[in-house]
Amino acid sequence: MKISTKGRYGMTIMIELAKNHGEGPVSLKSIAQTHNLSEHYLEQLVAPLRNAGFVRSIRGAYGGYVLTNEPSKVTAGDIIRVLEGPIVLVEGIEDEAPAQRELWVRIRDSIKAVLDNTTIEDLANHREDTGISDANMFYI
Repeated sequence: MKISTKGRYGMTIMIELAKNHGEGPVSLKSIAQTHNLSEHYLEQLVAPLRNAGFVRSIRGAYGGYVLTNEPSKVTAGDIIRVLEGPIVLVEGIEDEAPAQRELWVRIRDSIKAVLDNTTIEDLANHREDTGISDANMFYI
């Protein structure tokens, strides 16, 4: 399974909306500028998210998009399935030998578990940890 830019940038949209949840609409233009992405491409991606009921648009000078649910209620798996389709690791799995089929199923189930147990709230609240603390820094 390969996640395309549809899934990646769609996740970016949803994370940005989650970060601003309850603070009003967020424009696609601002998301595009922040992440150096094409606004036109984001407009194409937000349509299926809106059709699936994850976001709604607000018109006007200060319009944009907002989440329709709490960020804790929307999983990465929900978004990936809307934008990428079903989570399938290997096509024609039924034709595989039993041992191989079991391997592919276990890998698929592991991927599904991670996606379905990670909310956009988790992703929005994530802070990048460089792994370097001042306690371990030596200054000359």
